[in-house]
Amino acid sequence: MKRFTTSLIAMFALMVLVSCTIVIDVPTPTPFVSTALPESTPTVVREQVLRIGMVNEPPDLLPYHSNPTDERLTSALTELIFPSPMLAVDFKLQSTGVLIRLPDFANGDVMTTTVTVFRDALGQISETPTETTDNVTQVSVTFHWNPNLRWADGTPVTAADSVFAYELAQQIDLGQAANSRLAMTERYEQIDEYTTRAVLRPDVTDPAYITSFWTPLPRHLLADLDAQQIGQSEFVRRPLGYGPYTIKSFEGGTLELVRNPFYWGEAAPFDTIVIAFRSEPGQLVDLVRGGGLDLAFIEQPMPALLDQLLARADQQELQLSTSPNTIWEHLDFNLDVPLLQDIRVRRAIAHAINRPALVEQLLGGRSNVLESWILPGQLGEPPLDQITRYAYNPDEARRLLDEAGLFDTDGDSWREYEGLPIVLSLVTTANSPLREAVASQIANDLAQVGLNIEVVPLPPGELYSTEGPLYQRTFQLALFGWIAGAHPRGWELWSCSGVPGEANNWTGNNFAGWCFFEANEAINTATTALDPNEQIAAYLRQQQLFTQEVPVLPLFQRIDALIARPGLSGWRLNPTAPFTWNIQEWRVTGE
Repeated sequence: MKRFTTSLIAMFALMVLVSCTIVIDVPTPTPFVSTALPESTPTVVREQVLRIGMVNEPPDLLPYHSNPTDERLTSALTELIFPSPMLAVDFKLQSTGVLIRLPDFANGDVMTTTVTVFRDALGQISETPTETTDNVTQVSVTFHWNPNLRWADGTPVTAADSVFAYELAQQIDLGQAANSRLAMTERYEQIDEYTTRAVLRPDVTDPAYITSFWTPLPRHLLADLDAQQIGQSEFVRRPLGYGPYTIKSFEGGTLELVRNPFYWGEAAPFDTIVIAFRSEPGQLVDLVRGGGLDLAFIEQPMPALLDQLLARADQQELQLSTSPNTIWEHLDFNLDVPLLQDIRVRRAIAHAINRPALVEQLLGGRSNVLESWILPGQLGEPPLDQITRYAYNPDEARRLLDEAGLFDTDGDSWREYEGLPIVLSLVTTANSPLREAVASQIANDLAQVGLNIEVVPLPPGELYSTEGPLYQRTFQLALFGWIAGAHPRGWELWSCSGVPGEANNWTGNNFAGWCFFEANEAINTATTALDPNEQIAAYLRQQQLFTQEVPVLPLFQRIDALIARPGLSGWRLNPTAPFTWNIQEWRVTGE
């Protein structure tokens, strides 16, 4: 088994305006004057304007995001300015044309070599020579950048711009994803004017190797600035990109984008895109219904609003599309709690929670009850007949609790453990209507089988702090969410090394504390094998053990909603791609 030497932490989430003008100097052609032709009446072409509504105004428009939540909420905008070199659509990476091809082993852009390294007394790779050497695999990935790319001021985008972003990330914090990429990279270098190469650290065979590129930043504008000042500069809110649109203004709760005159790809059908930010989703609905907006994006509409949207769509007042997104809710069991160490108790709780009712009542039936932690569509999604599933069955829950010796001996409706009524605390995030509703139903469902649940809402900063109950593992039950990526990964969540503690500086995300030898071997293989078939087989075995042991009960995926006025067509909501991913296909009619 390979040693995975770099821990790329999969952090959770579920966490002044500056105005300036970018002047683009486009050469003006010399006018042609002819007196031989009669004067004609000019043709007036109406400007195509798209009006979009969003709830969250981003603090910046850089292609580097502070965390997965920030990426989810802002990538729909940054994709218009800095198209990703590769984009996850339905959990599968596809080319956007920024690279002339996706790297893989077949085309020679991904290569492995064997290198000799030193090992220290703990078996870790050491840069200091020791008496112990080892031969390990080193991965390199070559990226061929499209030579037609141009910044919105006409300057060519080159490999040097990509290397500049890498160098900048070594000096300032460009976010969690950038830091993880840095952690697995030995060096990132320019091969020629339009080619870069990432060389990963020895023995790092992480499946994320394909995304070891660095999205270009304009070296010609930023190289002379002090790196520490860039994050405080006007550039972060008004960056110059290479995408189909560039920024005209960003102030007063409104972002206005206009065409990049030097964009190399297929032009979107809109001359101008105006994005209005409103704090309440209901305001966006009213604006779409009234014609003030063409389209609005709403993340996880609350049940009352979702019911309203469904009714409006039925009455053809607006168009509605919903899709499960990459945020999945789950209930964690702390396996240090003696009561929860009994697998019968965990299985009983899984059977007692009416997950289909959660999806129906809170999500309008428009999401999935999750049977495992790998989401539908992801690599390694298990065949349902090959894993253990927990249908809603309170009678089976009662049987398992009886079998575990947990009875209500005094007739007060609550089962007892070691002579005392069972009261389990459930920590979750405060001020989250969805989690509040989920926690309430979980408490009600478990009460029906004799388990008393005390819901403890905590501020996110306290719940997710390294000094909080998750990392310190002082909770009993915990309700929160993870954001899935294009690749399932999972080493941070399920490996023995991922259990947070003093040894790993409280950085692991295996909050349940599940350390099961065979499952640990499987997740290590799944997250270090370079062969997708080997990954899939390892993920299946890990999930078979995971669902048997149920250290965590997956609940459901959250949903996103797009609403549009009847005249907008072509838009398609996708579980993993930002909602603007296919904007070239959108059309506005009926004006």
